[in-house]
Formats: sequence, structure tokens, C-alpha cells
Amino acid sequence: MPATYTFLHACLFLWTSLVPWVTSVPLRRADACPGYRASNVKQTDGGITADLTLAGSECNVYGQDLHDLKLLVEYQTDSRVHVIIYDEDEQVYQVPDFVVPRPDGSTSADSSALEVSIEEDSFSFTVTRKSNREVIFSTKGSSIVFENQYLRLRTSLPDDPNLYGLGEHTDSLRLPTSGYTRTFWARDAGGVPQNSNLYGNHPVYYEYRAESQNSHGVLFLNSNGMDINIDNQNGQYLEYNALGGVLDFYFLAGPGPFDVSREYSEITQTPLMMPYWGFGFHQCRFGYTGVDEVAAVVQNYSNANIPLETMWTDIDYMDNHKVFTLGETFPLDKMRSFISELHSNDQHYIVMVDPAVAYQDYDAFNNGRDADIYMKFSNGTIYRGRVWPGVTAFPDWFHENTQEYWDNEFTTFFSTDSGIDIDALWIDMNEPSNFCVWPCEHPEDESSTTNIMTPPSRLLKRTEEKSITHVGTLLPPRQDDGSKHGLPDRDLLFPKYKIKNTFDVLSNKTVRTDLYHQGGWAEYDTHNLYGTMMSKTSHNSMLKRRPSRRQMVITRSTFVGAGTYVGHWLGDNISAWDQYVTSIRHLLQFVAFFQVPMVGADVCGFLGDTTENLCARWTTLGAFYPFYRNHNVAGAIPQEAYRWESVAAAARKAIDIRYRLLDYIYTAMHQQTVDGTPMLAPVWMHYPTDSATSAIETQFFYGPSLLISPVTEPDGTSVSFYLPDDVFYDLFTLKAMDGGGKSITYNDVEFTDIPVHIKGGSVIPARVNSANTTKALRDEDFELLIAPDKDGKASGALYLDDGDSVNQQGTSEIEFTFEDNTISVDGTFGYDTKNGVLSVTVLGSGDAQKYTLNEGLDGPWSHDLSSRKSQTLAK
Repeated sequence: MPATYTFLHACLFLWTSLVPWVTSVPLRRADACPGYRASNVKQTDGGITADLTLAGSECNVYGQDLHDLKLLVEYQTDSRVHVIIYDEDEQVYQVPDFVVPRPDGSTSADSSALEVSIEEDSFSFTVTRKSNREVIFSTKGSSIVFENQYLRLRTSLPDDPNLYGLGEHTDSLRLPTSGYTRTFWARDAGGVPQNSNLYGNHPVYYEYRAESQNSHGVLFLNSNGMDINIDNQNGQYLEYNALGGVLDFYFLAGPGPFDVSREYSEITQTPLMMPYWGFGFHQCRFGYTGVDEVAAVVQNYSNANIPLETMWTDIDYMDNHKVFTLGETFPLDKMRSFISELHSNDQHYIVMVDPAVAYQDYDAFNNGRDADIYMKFSNGTIYRGRVWPGVTAFPDWFHENTQEYWDNEFTTFFSTDSGIDIDALWIDMNEPSNFCVWPCEHPEDESSTTNIMTPPSRLLKRTEEKSITHVGTLLPPRQDDGSKHGLPDRDLLFPKYKIKNTFDVLSNKTVRTDLYHQGGWAEYDTHNLYGTMMSKTSHNSMLKRRPSRRQMVITRSTFVGAGTYVGHWLGDNISAWDQYVTSIRHLLQFVAFFQVPMVGADVCGFLGDTTENLCARWTTLGAFYPFYRNHNVAGAIPQEAYRWESVAAAARKAIDIRYRLLDYIYTAMHQQTVDGTPMLAPVWMHYPTDSATSAIETQFFYGPSLLISPVTEPDGTSVSFYLPDDVFYDLFTLKAMDGGGKSITYNDVEFTDIPVHIKGGSVIPARVNSANTTKALRDEDFELLIAPDKDGKASGALYLDDGDSVNQQGTSEIEFTFEDNTISVDGTFGYDTKNGVLSVTVLGSGDAQKYTLNEGLDGPWSHDLSSRKSQTLAK
């Protein structure tokens, strides 16, 4: 993606992120606010309702106190409870259900694993696990503050809690418990610094209680800017401080960590299944000078014998960075010829599309103006910012005409018959990013931006701009009762409570927060939804182009539920060893906690110059990201995998492993799309009762069975990693290792290698050989790696489909079991395939034993291996 900052700017923001938050307004009076008193309490079999009335004189700490509220408690499933506190007239903004559809469900209080109780005088509510009377959430002891521009609610926690989630962030995986603030406000976060708000917002946390060995989850469904504070002053607590909205919570009972993930997927909806080819190796760079250079890169990969599945092009392909245009060095005829050549070789092509449309006289802008879909001031004039092409307009994704406008641009510009026949889509800058510094009164003035990378562009003169200004319908400043659109008379630019936004003013480097979308939705309330609404619209447009085929859209900004239509790359990281390590915990948030599984960081780093050793290490690690792409910035040294022999060797080996295991991880992704079971997970989720795993963030499970433990020391060749008290096998030596719950050190780990261990009790289906493309890979047969547990048993799964269709003609869901030295296959076999299982390899305390089978995958079978001849594999 294009960098909004140069490397120098990224470093600057990394530095500024360490500066104390001196501009934030401290909470001086919130603890003294009166809170609310409950009355008219009604308990039914399915929940609780009550009226809440301000219990004293107005506090008005950061706004105007609301006097009358409503409480609704809903027991929705046996493991999920919904608690919402909202205003009596239902004017206060709530996240629209067409952005985040609310889960259905109703059950009895008796059937629920959780119980909600309330105190009426000095209102509070408590959520308790029935089985052991464990309090998982309680507002006792602190007043709820509900104002027109400020909410506060605090829950008590046990000492030193194990908390995870609350992203997007690059902080520690296990969240700090003292003096920690997590800010939610989408921004263009060059350098993805720690202790800073980043591109996306997922206000959900997972908690593990060691004493009870139970896990639970809490989602605060609110898209307003907020700070979530975790501290241990006068007792451990977690506190929400939001700039608006309502107190809308979902409590998930678990009790296991994976149970919480699955329960959360019922709220977000399960993720979208990605095309099989999307798991291939991808290459991109910001700064390719023309289609000839892009084609040369593809050829260089072929010459180096490094499989390349997909070539990407950043905004370089555009005419002066205007969306839906081609530049002089990317002429249509050459582009179509290049893409056709890729497709003939079973390779793919992807380009970037940004939301901001150049405010110039050209088709894409004019079509949007005519459809009236741009964000506007209250007088109807189009709001203008400044992004890559210069002065820009921003689509209003709430507008009733925007989907049709976006569909039309995609259908024409990305036409299969006459345009740029892309296979998937990359969307960026959708926080939305705006280079223009607040107050951005003159976006045509390049001095108004801090982005010194912006090239000269064909900007219109002010008189020309006036000639294409469109006056649209005036938007209503007030809302009717029951609209849930937002209260009137709020300061939408400078709320009294200041969240710890790295860019300070809410509207700085983004669109103004006092603008209204069609329908009366204020940007102040919906800012954090901008990227996810662009994602949904873009997915729909791509699907309209090719209705029968799975779509892969990779986005930068996300919100709750984004995984149902997009994947995510982890933004503008830096080519540095610490960010190579940080990428692991950044990755795990999205896959394991947020239900956005198609995720990966820019391999070798984006900003700045990588090094040979770093790029080799990152190339091996990236092979175990779901989304695997090398990408770097213009002006930095080239870092395609063939640039150094050690990196090329690392790529060949890493891609070989990745492709042979592709069906294993494809099966894991399919399972996540079915029930939310994460395809990647931190070690603690597999071994929650082992306290040594709670803070591990440099190891992770790839699928249900493979433990990845990369070298993390800069230029190092040794790694110490933790093996829980279980049976493990080295994937490469096939030797058994007794984990024993201890740290193990590997020395002399080549830069082309990465330690991988198989968890005992697993059957791993792997292709016998790798291939240059995923299409060719699908012609390869399978072998089974059987890694028995301490009782000599193992199991595994394999999902087969055509890898591309939205509606499958037939699928196979195959189960492998191993017991008493017998391998058995059962399940469903609806996918017509000629592939079979050529062999099984059984691991054990000694050398692995390989058995030839030559069985099909079209029906059940079973073989007692004790009567068959084996081949000893000594490694």
C-alpha cells in the first residue's frame, strides 16, 4: 500500500507515541456523579427490564446528563447474555444493525450459564457464572455516567487478570493491567506503533480466570471514539470512557477459550471462506514504474524458481493516483496482455482502490457527483480533503446510491472483457485517511499536509472547483424520537472528554466529524465504521462482477464483523526486527479474537530498508500467516524474494512447506467459517491451565496441530521456545519430544528454517509434493503424518471443495482416526476427486515408519498397519 508517511514520519510517530498523554482531560468528577436508580423492574423467563432515573443532581462532567434511561437484559442462548442501557426516547446513536446485524436468540434464564442481577437503589448490574458463582462482570462500587457526549462504566476484575483482545493494537498479547489505556479511533497509523490507536476497532476482550479455569468474553458494541482503561488503583478494574452511543454489552460464557471464540462468531457472524488460490504467495511493491517492470518481476520469480501465485500493483498503476484510471506507463492494451499472460499461467492479479476520489473533471468523480454520493457540508457543498491525487471527495457509504455507483465503476473499469480483469481487491486509506492537517480549510494548498511524498497532481484552480461543486439535499441537524441516530446540539468537533487519539483532534488527518451521512448519521458517531462499510460495499461490487466465484478483498480499516466479507493486512509496518516479532501478536488478535482470519503482515517490512537476514527470517515466518505477501515502500531497497540467494532459498523452502500443508490450513479456515474455531491461536488457548503459556506471544498454533516457534533475536540463529506438558514431534526430523512443560533451545537454526512441532494426537494431511501454482498443487496426492498422543491415538480432518465457487457442487469433510495401529477414514465424500492417500507416516519414540496405501478419498476405508510392511524414515 502507499505509505501515508515516509520512514522519517513513521519514526516520528513512533517517538510521539511514547510522549505522555498531557492533552487528555483527566476524570476529576466522574466518581462523584450520582449514578442511577432502578424502578419498575420486571423479571421474565427471558430477561429483565427496568427504568433508570438519575439518582441525584446533574453531574454534567463532560456533557449533559440524561435523566431517564432504560435497561434491557436478554438471555439469548445458553452461553450469551445481552445487556443494553439506552435512553428512554431512543434518540442516542446506536450502531446500525445494517452494519453489524444483531444476533437472534431467546432462551430462559434457567437455561443460561450466566445470571444477571441488579441493585435498584444506586443501580448496578452483575453478571455471574451460575456453575461456581464466579462474578465475571460487575459495576458495583462505581457510578454509571450516561451523558450526551460521554459514557463511563467500570467493572471490577480479579488481581492481575489475564486479558486479551481490545484491538487493533501492537501492544502485548496479554494486556497490561496497570496504567494502561487502549484508544479506539481509526487512523492512518504509519509505522503501526505501540501504545497508539491504529486502523481498526474491535472492543471485545477475552478473560481467563486461573482460579476457576474458566474463560469468558465481553463485547462492548459501540462505534464511538473511546478509551478503555485498565488499572489497579483501589482495586483492579476495566473502565469504558466513550464519546457517545449507548451501553450495549454481550457477555459470552465460554467456558473454554475456543468456546468464547465460537460464541463471539455468533455475534460477528462466521468469517467468509476465501478462495484456495488466496493462500498462495503474493508479491507487491509501492513504486513499480510501469507494467513492464511488474511483468519483469513476475519473470524474475520464475527464473529464480520461486512460486508466485499473485502479482499486486499499488496506486502506481493509476493516472496521478486517481482511482479508476490508468497511467501512461500502465496502458490498457499492455495491462490486458500482462493479465492474460498471468491467467494463462494460472496466476492472479490484484490492484488497490482507495475510497477518496480526485476532485477533478473525470468520469469517476463526475459519476459520483451526479449520483450525489459524496460527503457534504450542511449547505450541500462537497467536503474536500487531500489524499494521493491531491484534492479529493469522500464517498458516503450510507448513501442509497453509493452501492450502485461503486458497482458501476467496478463493472466498467474492472471489466473482464475490456478493462483490468482483477482477481481480487485491495482497499486502503479507509479510516478514512486525509493528508490535510486540521482544520484543512485549503486542501488545494500542499503546505496543508504533512505528507511530503505526495507527487505533483493536476489540481483544479479554485474557480474550476466552484464550477463542479454540487449542492445536494440539506441534511437534518435533529432526529425524531426513536431514530437511534444521535442526540441534537452536540459539539461534534471538540467534545469535552478527549480520547487519547495520537492525532489529537478527532478530525485531524481524517474527514470532519461534524459531517452527516445520508440518513442523518453523524461522522462523529460512525467514523470507526467508514472502513468496514467500504469493505462491505466493495465486496458486493466484486461479487456482482463474478457472482459465482468467491471474493477476496483485503482491507486496512476494520470493525466488529469485518471478517464476514474481507481479510486484513496489518498496515504500514517497518522493516525492523522488533516489528517482525510484533507481527505475531498483531496477527493473533484478528484470527483468534476478532474473527478476521485472512490476515498477515507485509513480509520483510514495508517502511525503510530491510536486511537480508531479516527478510529471510520474515519470509519463513510469513509462510505461516494466513495471508502471505511481500510488500515494501517506494524509495527503499527492493526486497523481492529473489534479490538475495539466502532469501530465495528461504522462500523456496517456506513455500514448499506452506503449499504441502495448504489443505491442512484450508481445512482449518473452513472450520472457522462453519463455527468460529480460530484457524490460528496463541498457545494459552490450547493450554489455558498452564500458567506459563499466558504471556507467550512469539509462538502460535497454525491450525489445530502445528506449533510455530520462530527465531526472534536480530540476526540470531538460536531460539528458546516453550513446549507444554504434552507429546510433540519435530515436523522436520519427525522425532518425538517430551514437552514436559519446559523451555527448549534450538541452536544453529539456518535463516531458511523455522522450528515447527506437531502436537501429539494429530493426523496431518499433506500434499506429497509442492507446485509452482496452487492450481497445479491441487493435482498432487496426499500423505498422512500420524503423530500419536501418549495413548497411541490421533485424529485429523480434511476439507475438499473446488476452491473457488460460492455455491459448491459437492464437498468432502473427511475424518481421520488412528487407534490400535489402525488408520481409518470416514465422513462425507461429496467432492469428486482423483486425488488419493499414497502413504501414511507414523511418528513415535523411535524412527518414523512409512506405509504405502494408495487409497482414494471417495469413501470410507480402514487399514491395520501392524500387518503391513513399513519403511523406516531416519532423519
